[in-house]
Amino acid sequence: MPDFLVSTPFLAAAPLWHQWVVGLLLVGIFFAFTRERIAVELIAMSGFAAVMLLGIIPTERAAAVFGNSGPLIVACMFILSSALRRTGSIELLGSWFERVGGKSPLRMIAALFLIVAPLSAMVNNTPVVVVFLPILIGISRSVNIPASKLLMPLSFAAIVGGTCTLVGTSTNVLAAEIAVANGMAAFGMFEITALGIIYLAVAATYMLTIGYRLTPVRDTLSTLFEPEADREFITFAVIGAGSPLIGQTVTTTRLGRNRRLRIIDIIRRGRRLSRALNQVQFEEGDQLLIKAQLSGVVDLKDDKSLQIAGNDDLGLEQVHTESAVLMEGILGPNSLFVGKTLRELNFRQRYGVLILAVHRGGKNLRDDIENTPLSFGDTLLVEGPAERMRQLFEERDFINLSTTRHESFRLSKAPIAFGAILLFIFGAGLKSFAPFDAWLDHVSLLSLAMGATALVMLARCVEPREAYDSIEWKVIFLIFGMLGVGAAMQESGLALTIAGAVTGIAGPLGPIAVLAAVYLLASLLTEVVSNNAVAVILTPIVITLGHAMGIDPRPFVVAVMFGASASFMTPIGYQTNTLIYGAGGYRFTDFARVGVPLQLLLWLVAIFMIPLLWPLRPL
Repeated sequence: MPDFLVSTPFLAAAPLWHQWVVGLLLVGIFFAFTRERIAVELIAMSGFAAVMLLGIIPTERAAAVFGNSGPLIVACMFILSSALRRTGSIELLGSWFERVGGKSPLRMIAALFLIVAPLSAMVNNTPVVVVFLPILIGISRSVNIPASKLLMPLSFAAIVGGTCTLVGTSTNVLAAEIAVANGMAAFGMFEITALGIIYLAVAATYMLTIGYRLTPVRDTLSTLFEPEADREFITFAVIGAGSPLIGQTVTTTRLGRNRRLRIIDIIRRGRRLSRALNQVQFEEGDQLLIKAQLSGVVDLKDDKSLQIAGNDDLGLEQVHTESAVLMEGILGPNSLFVGKTLRELNFRQRYGVLILAVHRGGKNLRDDIENTPLSFGDTLLVEGPAERMRQLFEERDFINLSTTRHESFRLSKAPIAFGAILLFIFGAGLKSFAPFDAWLDHVSLLSLAMGATALVMLARCVEPREAYDSIEWKVIFLIFGMLGVGAAMQESGLALTIAGAVTGIAGPLGPIAVLAAVYLLASLLTEVVSNNAVAVILTPIVITLGHAMGIDPRPFVVAVMFGASASFMTPIGYQTNTLIYGAGGYRFTDFARVGVPLQLLLWLVAIFMIPLLWPLRPL
């Protein structure tokens, strides 16, 4: 047994039942992850609490989990990404893409890999994809190219770009920090860049050739409706004194029976009614927000061609009429709407817009959508007044797919935001070169990340509230929870038992076979559960495995980094895949069709290149 394991507190005395409990708990956690009925961060933290309550890890070790710098670095990266977005830096690159992408789909894909991948190597790739989504959808409509041909290359470019630096993805950060905590030498900022660039070149070549041919042509949600749908109108009318509508409900009036118009909202004494419209009794002075087809109601009072039965005897007075807008939006990872139905949200009354359809899992949902719980990645087709649309898409709950977001960017702060991130990245990179390594020995990756974060906040590139909101807290708590479960694996001796089993089975085949198995396991697990969870669980196991084989475990840790980051086979394996899933109208099997060959290709690249870049040498 390696010395560092013998010295681990309580490991030698840990009873065998601890291993059984942790093993069963781990299986239960992964199963719960795949079921997606409970929030993943809650599952992870519950597992952490369980091993503490059972005494499998002592209180001191549990408290030490929250001292791990990995989650703190990830939190800093979220804020730095937000600073780039709030200063308009990412949008500027998006605008440049529109100029250089041209009208050729292959040229656009090449431009994506040249722009999105390097950007994803510096910051979190989710906001990068969020910015480029409406740009690509808009371009696809203007040049008559299916959006599905462009969105999958966008996500894949962001994923492989994240493998190019240590901070390109949270998976790399976590694996590197766990390695240091287990006595290994720290990873340099650009130590994995060579392999990342090879991945980038292979993925770009694949998507420009085989991948492009395999990428399907899919209809987006807006194709459910004819182009004339955006020529409908929103009319505001008020119930006048003596109107026969007073005291009646919508369903009992001719307004409710007229199929060419629909009441969206009722405003009474300046406040929007929150209860269901079919339960509301009209009162004098009620303002009605009415959606009407172009062939239906355009003017509720003066236009004599309108076919509303009785016309003036309804007692409606016109306020004004404006064009309705048809737009697509997608639920983001931090949306408060996830898990709730449109009825529970009282969506129509709350926002004054209509949800016409929902796209999920390759299917367009149009029936009973009011009672369908919403999920991350759902694409919604929304119709309503332009001003209401603007208010809706200004919230974090929706990502606008129809047009780029017109926010008030702090453009003058963009150089500061870019400069802070570059200082952070290159400051960390200098630690790998003499004589800077000695000068910067006391400077950790966390201190550099916090310094860059403090700079962008002090310079007001991002406001404190925006910084807080930019952190995906569920990711942070997921990481802490899985770190606790990972600590239990070490304390109980389960990590050593698994390493011994792997050594016994694959050891006789040689270290390269073990490396291939480690990468494949990380790659497959990431397709069904969080890549962060995979990195946290597998990294201590492969470190133990390397020591058990008498081999430097560094190549195995690199295999976990790349295997857990390069996820292409399913839309749930990586957040950026989930974002494009509904937006591109994809089916679940489309990702397997395009992603499996790429994933196998990169697996072969890893088996060949990792031993060359990180030799499998004896300890």
